[in-house]
Amino acid sequence: MREECMRLLRDGLPDPVPAARDDGRDFLPLGLDMDGDVAVVTFLHQWGDAAPGFIEGWTFHRRDGEWMELGGAGGSAPEEPLARRSSGEMGRHLLKYGSGRTVRNANRLLPWGAKWVNEARLRASAEVARIRVGKRLLDVPAHGHVAVVWGARRGPIVEALAADGSVLDALDLDGPAVPARPQL
Repeated sequence: MREECMRLLRDGLPDPVPAARDDGRDFLPLGLDMDGDVAVVTFLHQWGDAAPGFIEGWTFHRRDGEWMELGGAGGSAPEEPLARRSSGEMGRHLLKYGSGRTVRNANRLLPWGAKWVNEARLRASAEVARIRVGKRLLDVPAHGHVAVVWGARRGPIVEALAADGSVLDALDLDGPAVPARPQL
């Protein structure tokens, strides 16, 4: 898995992102996000066709030009994890279904002063073409799963954008899974 993470951090996600497992592997890369010197890579693990699977995110910190693995978090995948849903089925355009937090300066001498890398795993409805995280624009793959990483104390507000660039929804990653502002 580490080799695959390093390849994705170096080369990016394949275009288009695979919609099914291949090469006999039990995992599929779902998302990748980089913000300066921090990154997250997410995978769907499936063991056979009957079980929905497991989605995990691994965080990284670039130090001296090298990506260092910090840790990971994961949880159960939704039923039919690669099927894109409409906003009507999902209840909104953007849902946060998982998150994680790892310390990036674990080698400090004193316990205070920890710096964190945060990640969120999101699912975008079929109407969402991109998400905006601050100044970053991330394309939404065909399966609708998007990973977001940040190193700041406060989580960003993520906006779901339609193909024409209009804002469909906003989600505050620091808050609970409710809209950051009323939907239009």
